[in-house]
Amino acid sequence: MELIIAIVVIVVLLVVLVGIYNRLVALRQNVNQGVADIDAQLRQRHDLIPNLVSTVKGYAAHEQETLERVILARNMATQGRINSQDEAQLRIALDRLLALGEAYPELKANANFQQLQSELSEVEDKLAAARRALNAAVSRYNTKRESFPAVLFAGAMGFEEADFHHLDDSEQGIVDQRPDVQFT
Repeated sequence: MELIIAIVVIVVLLVVLVGIYNRLVALRQNVNQGVADIDAQLRQRHDLIPNLVSTVKGYAAHEQETLERVILARNMATQGRINSQDEAQLRIALDRLLALGEAYPELKANANFQQLQSELSEVEDKLAAARRALNAAVSRYNTKRESFPAVLFAGAMGFEEADFHHLDDSEQGIVDQRPDVQFT
């Protein structure tokens, strides 16, 4: 009788461990998918930039320094792993490039420029959504990993805590600052 009870307890424990393991694997895959989604959006942004630069070249060819900075920043951002510093430099260069639309009314009215600007805005929106989805997946994974009884076994099974996506340096200063409004 004691042997049967011991076997039942071991079987129940194994079933619980397999369930915990499988759930953590699924949640970790959701985190990995979130990282891949962000990577895909960044790559889409990088792919739009040459088209945007070539459109601007026709209207503002003498703005060569701005165009070269955008190309250099894009090339740096596309090399190797995604780096928030490279992405911040690219964001600054893109902002300067898009500002040329204000300086050149005929460029601002150009259908290609408007379409590329719209596509870039759409990619930025998708990127923000992908970052939110990643943070939600990380939250679910970390919560499951740290809840009982998973907390007893997760570390031993190789499930490390996942990191939330943090704002990069270029976004940090924008999000947490109050606008400076002056009435003169």
